[in-house]
Amino acid sequence: MIDTHESMTAKLCQFARAYHSTFERDKIFDDHLAFDLMGIDQYHEVGQLIANDFELPDLDPTVGFNASSVRRTLNKYISPIPLSRIAFSEWEIKKFSQKHEKCQYVICGAGLDTFAFRNTDPDIKIFEIDHPDTQRYKLERIKELEWIIPENVCYVPVDFSKDDMADKLIENGFDKNIPTLFSIPGVTYYLTLDVFEGTVSKISSISPLESRIVFDFPDETTFSENVGSRVRTLSEITAKLGEPMLHGYEPSEVIKLLKKYGFSTDIHKTPQRIQQIFFDNRKDNQKAFENIHFISAEKTMEVNNNG
Repeated sequence: MIDTHESMTAKLCQFARAYHSTFERDKIFDDHLAFDLMGIDQYHEVGQLIANDFELPDLDPTVGFNASSVRRTLNKYISPIPLSRIAFSEWEIKKFSQKHEKCQYVICGAGLDTFAFRNTDPDIKIFEIDHPDTQRYKLERIKELEWIIPENVCYVPVDFSKDDMADKLIENGFDKNIPTLFSIPGVTYYLTLDVFEGTVSKISSISPLESRIVFDFPDETTFSENVGSRVRTLSEITAKLGEPMLHGYEPSEVIKLLKKYGFSTDIHKTPQRIQQIFFDNRKDNQKAFENIHFISAEKTMEVNNNG
């Protein structure tokens, strides 16, 4: 199963959304609440981390950093994946909610995601799953900001070393009869396909027909000898931060896995298509990563699943 404990790479993704919203005119995705939820201390800490070539020691959030000095590194190595990924996921939940008058949206490893406070549709029941420590920090930040948690939002703390995600969702009001979109952003990079299968199995076991699963994944070229220097550098960055990427998946084996649990992959955005949709003609050096794919699959068949 997935482990969604707060990580430095998650902070980098949050920083990318906050920076992009603040400084870039041509926005891929405008998460205008990202900076507020992150807070200035963590924002400065991550900015320094990038400026210091991703070296962790001696970070001092009171010092700050030069925003323009990190822009090139951020836009080349960090921002493209989380910005296009969140745009894709939220396109999918928008379409999903338009199709289903009542629906559920489960964000696995939600971190500092701000959808719950940007969403204007009260008929979307939102469940945020995350490690108890990460979720506790987020709720403290929300309290500090004096934000009011919408009635349609539920926070579900899950420690995957001992908790069952499906059981925890149901305990917190998840309805197995309501169509649900499950978003799993940025998780597959750190899992073997066998471990990811456990998550898909759990999702299938509590999902009615017409539910969806949305996620991004690195393909089999990620660790090949001929992989591009940018992909290799990103792998080196995450390893330096203590979060090495473990695997790349063959797209065909991902689609086969989803089919095993009743999901039909009707939307598969290849790196080339992601480039066309989000990055063509940009002037800020952002380009789609040549090894990253997006999937949106619909549950079209019930399967025997002991979950």
